[in-house]
Amino acid sequence: MINKSLLLTYLYLLIYILLSSGVILYNKWVLSPKYFNFPHPITLTMIHMGFSGAVAFFLVRVFKVVSPVKMTFEIYATCVIPISAFFASSLWFGNTAYLHISVAFIQMLKALMPVATFLMAVICGTDILRCDVFLNMVLVSVGVVISSYGEIHFNVVGTVYQVTGIFAEALRLVLTQVLLQKKGLTLNPVTSLYYIAPCSFVFLFVPWFLLEKPGMEVSQIQFNFWIFFSNALCALALNFSIFLVIGRTGAVTIRVAGVLKDWILIALSTVIFPESTITGLNITGYAIALCGVVMYNYLKVKDVRASQLTPESIAERAAKDWKLEKKSSDIFVPHSSNNNNGGSGGGNGSASDLIVDEEAPLIPSSRLSHIGRTQLSGHA
Repeated sequence: MINKSLLLTYLYLLIYILLSSGVILYNKWVLSPKYFNFPHPITLTMIHMGFSGAVAFFLVRVFKVVSPVKMTFEIYATCVIPISAFFASSLWFGNTAYLHISVAFIQMLKALMPVATFLMAVICGTDILRCDVFLNMVLVSVGVVISSYGEIHFNVVGTVYQVTGIFAEALRLVLTQVLLQKKGLTLNPVTSLYYIAPCSFVFLFVPWFLLEKPGMEVSQIQFNFWIFFSNALCALALNFSIFLVIGRTGAVTIRVAGVLKDWILIALSTVIFPESTITGLNITGYAIALCGVVMYNYLKVKDVRASQLTPESIAERAAKDWKLEKKSSDIFVPHSSNNNNGGSGGGNGSASDLIVDEEAPLIPSSRLSHIGRTQLSGHA
């Protein structure tokens, strides 16, 4: 019998991979002068933000599908505005890169995302500089350098745009953790778009007015309503799919799915866009970088699991276990000849006498694992 919940999870993962790959390929096709020929990345990003903000407004205010969070002017000015600025910047720089470099090379450069996030977290004080993580970052960087060296159609401008967009996105993620979480504010995809999309639209208006508007001629713009509507709809659906995947699986699973998506996207881009040529050095460098990314994800998962076993939680659970065992020993009075030793042996035995599952990720409610016993004795 097929597990329906597991099947639904795989379906959400498949939808996320398809939507994520589809949006990237769709943006490349729309922006590329060789295809749809709409070389205005800021305009395209503003269309996405305007559409997403409008849909979020109707869902929150008109249909009341989602309730708005308690937003004060102080929170909006100190949290939402900075996050929106870096969000708009990451989208602007990332979409502009499509004009200069291939989709495959862009995905290889995105392997730098853990490096950028780690550096921004260290600078902002949300993470510490560790030797093991630093070595992983060096491995990722070396892999990306090798991949860049093997790129046939290497373009400095496109590479700078993409790397800048990566660091802007990393700073946005860190600011979201620092600013919003410290305020105790949690935003789902709908409320995030409701507050952030309009503000990002305003930020994008300034570079659009200065950089793109002077060179835009209405007579030369190839505008197709259904193309832009479907493109914006795919971008909106991608945000919702990420929320669904994380809600059913977790951030670790979506990272693994993201790695799989990158490989699929690199393969698809070479088929859809023949000019995207991949060399052996590209693949070698990306494989090296990917090893560093996988190790980084493993270390982060390890840190999360270790943080769940804090000394306080271990001590509290040990106290609860002792009380439960004491109650059971008080209730149970054995009728054996060893009555004097039965109580101590049954209810107050040492922790090392317990038979536990050493591989269990969480400490059972009635027993302490080997990890828990070790940490508890160490902190005693």
